Amino acid sequence: MDVNAAVAAAAAIAGLCTGVIAMLAFRWSEREQKRPTRTSLRPDNNAALPPGVDTVLSVLSSSAVVLDESDSVVKASSAAYALGLVRGGRLAVEPMLHMARDTRRDGEIRQVELDLPRRGTGRGEALAVSARVAPLGSRLVLLLVEDLTEARRIEAVRRDFVANVSHELKTPVGALSLLSEAVMDASDDPEAVERFAGRMQIEATRLTNLVQELIDLSRVQNDDPLEDAEPVRVEELVAEAVDRCRQQAGSKQITMASGGTADLSVWGNRSQLAAALGNLVENAVNYSPARTRVGIAARKLAVPGGDLIEIAVTDQGFGISEKDRERVFERFYRVDPARSRATGGTGLGLAIVKHVAASHGGEVTVWSSEGQGSTFTLRLPESGVVRGRTTGGPLVDNGAVDDDGPYETDSYEPFPAPEARP
Repeated sequence: MDVNAAVAAAAAIAGLCTGVIAMLAFRWSEREQKRPTRTSLRPDNNAALPPGVDTVLSVLSSSAVVLDESDSVVKASSAAYALGLVRGGRLAVEPMLHMARDTRRDGEIRQVELDLPRRGTGRGEALAVSARVAPLGSRLVLLLVEDLTEARRIEAVRRDFVANVSHELKTPVGALSLLSEAVMDASDDPEAVERFAGRMQIEATRLTNLVQELIDLSRVQNDDPLEDAEPVRVEELVAEAVDRCRQQAGSKQITMASGGTADLSVWGNRSQLAAALGNLVENAVNYSPARTRVGIAARKLAVPGGDLIEIAVTDQGFGISEKDRERVFERFYRVDPARSRATGGTGLGLAIVKHVAASHGGEVTVWSSEGQGSTFTLRLPESGVVRGRTTGGPLVDNGAVDDDGPYETDSYEPFPAPEARP
């Protein structure tokens, strides 16, 4: 009996411990289910959502958060976590929380635009968002948040571009207006009329060039140049660029020389590549002193992913300071505005070169030293080799087209500078 009693007591104790452990495990499981996750917060409460709302929220591009009457998060999308709206199961943005409480109280839909600190940057950058709060049933509140940061950036770029274009167009148009008045006032002076008419022709030419370059810039930014791509011989591009600038170079007694271009070809849109190289050569001629030398040289460069063709244009001009070198490819930026006006420059030539290079999977860089000249280097994939794939067609890695330059540039020797090659 004593043995049986001991066994029964041990069994009872074991059963009691098992029951306690099971109860604790059940409670722990309930707590884990109520803990918020990134995909579905408090799934046991999903049944409280109106029918179909859960499905709709899962396909929205906006960041979505559903709050209950105690301001606890019932459900939140992963985008809400990415923006830092939800932390620890609570709405972390105080203005949005106040909006949700007001909407819960009076049932009115509210919308506001806010600037939120960007998580993890530490650079004071802000996210521009549009928040809209609406009642969802009798006790829930729905918060939808749209990220407007990129839209605002594009809008700022557009405003700057329109302002710059307006300013640039106003100068030659104003000059033409004044000159036409001068011609009318000097109608009885043939020499003055001839002089003013010459000035009008210069301003009209400048206006025409500006409009044409605006059209070219718009085209290279919007079109896909590789749709009509073909193998283009570098020797032909260089010859066309030299012919384009031969008259200006001759008037300044500038010697133009080229070399290393034989048997090299690139893949791309012929007209865009010719315009880009022509702009580089034209700049070299326009900003070079008289009786100097402009050189155009090319070579093949082996890099991981496929060979590149480098075309360098070197002048013996005044050079570019270090602070200006960082901005020379910006639209309408001029190192010396007075000299640009004298040469008829619009400030768009290098911007066009930059976009042509990027859209072809290449890049353009500059070396310069004040008083020693400049070297602009255009790098493009070799014909038939488009970023690691040998093809006969215009395939390109989308990730390679970047305004800041798609290639590592520390693994090769740059063209020597500042001597005008070849």
